[in-house]
Amino acid sequence: TVVHSVGGWAALAGILVLGPRIGKYKDGKVNAIPGHSMTSATIGAIVLWLGWFGFNPGSTMAASVNDMSRIIITTNTAGMVGLLVATGVAWMVMGKPDLGMSINGLLAGLVGVTAPCAYISVGSSAVIGAIAGVIVVYAVLMFDKLQIDDPVGATAVHLCCGVFGTIAVGLFAEDAIMPNTTGNGLFFGGGTKLLISQLTGVVTVAAFTF
Repeated sequence: TVVHSVGGWAALAGILVLGPRIGKYKDGKVNAIPGHSMTSATIGAIVLWLGWFGFNPGSTMAASVNDMSRIIITTNTAGMVGLLVATGVAWMVMGKPDLGMSINGLLAGLVGVTAPCAYISVGSSAVIGAIAGVIVVYAVLMFDKLQIDDPVGATAVHLCCGVFGTIAVGLFAEDAIMPNTTGNGLFFGGGTKLLISQLTGVVTVAAFTF
């Protein structure tokens, strides 16, 4: 939440202040302005993917081998599934595969699992990655429809999937995985207590940052 949601709300505020790039929206049509090198973008995404293996397990703030190993697996699974699902969804919606959407799908899965990574099973991480992969594609299209010009999809990836990831803690957390921390989420018999806490966090961070 502190990293992705804050960054996403700040990015949205900045985008709204700056307005769209010249030529992005003409006569109600969206004109793509691609980056100069998709090769560089892909390498950058792979570097980020690797960096997440330091970021998420490192957030445990302790060298707990079992916890760190599990977090690496949940992180990797969500990113991988996010990439595959976003590729498929973009292909169906847009009629052809899109590398930019695939990259955003990878990042969406990684963002979506960042908050819950320590408290969920590997199966849950796959579900979270899949949902994030769907969210990011439709979020990119939604922002374009609203003529909110986001050159790198930061709002779709970090804002939308950051908010989803925060909520995912309240849905998928399992007390047995990390006892005496979050408790169980809604889908594992914990009721709405944790979910309400997460939603309160989303609203508070949104109001403060934006």
